[in-house]
Amino acid sequence: MSALVVKVGGHALDDLGPTSSVLGDLAEDLQGLERVVVVHGGGPQIADLLRRLDLESHFHQGLRVTDDPTMEVVSMALAQVNALVVARLVALGRPALGLSGLSAGLLTSPVDSGFLGRIAPSVRVRTALLEDLLRSQWIPVISPVSLGDDGGLLNCNADTAAGALAGALDAGTLIMLSDIDQVRADPDDPSSALESLTRRDLDELIASGAARDGMRPKLAAALAALDAGARRVVLANGTRPHAVRGALEHSIPTTEVLP
Repeated sequence: MSALVVKVGGHALDDLGPTSSVLGDLAEDLQGLERVVVVHGGGPQIADLLRRLDLESHFHQGLRVTDDPTMEVVSMALAQVNALVVARLVALGRPALGLSGLSAGLLTSPVDSGFLGRIAPSVRVRTALLEDLLRSQWIPVISPVSLGDDGGLLNCNADTAAGALAGALDAGTLIMLSDIDQVRADPDDPSSALESLTRRDLDELIASGAARDGMRPKLAAALAALDAGARRVVLANGTRPHAVRGALEHSIPTTEVLP
């Protein structure tokens, strides 16, 4: 049976409390599904903690520039997000288990040598731990903090991590949930929403700059997932009620990335 990888991030994770409707819907949507892996981001939580510590946020092509102090904040914020997501799913009866990319060397990467600092420019996946957990019907919930070849921590973009995991697991579907309904040909024009994208479409969106900010690494991760073995990638709005179910059943607006 093929795996389902669900990536949730952005403002879909603004509310991580015990009454979170997004996490409540996620728990309900996962009922009865097998071989499910959840990957989460935590951009708003990272930004909030950086502000509280009087540290600035900087981005380049949708990726957070991560020096050593920022890496410490990223690690702390994502650990908190992971704990709260797992707590909510377990409280609602789902067999969730919190992991990070560090767990058993799940996600490893060379160290970026440029000005972006401690980010993962690419990621390698070791699936043995995940396969063991999936056979035992656990739901791994993965923070994308990964292990650098130098033994240090790296900030791996959550979309990049989800794409790599979906490819390594030959996932039947990768669902990428953010806080927008569909990819737009013109990011400022809601009427330009796209129901599907080919590789050529993606290349044009990236080259033209229409895929900007966080959409750029998201689309790159979708392509990487398909290239590595995933069979279907769907982008949807995680703030919509029962977004996972809706994405699987085509009952909410989505953008599907075609092989």
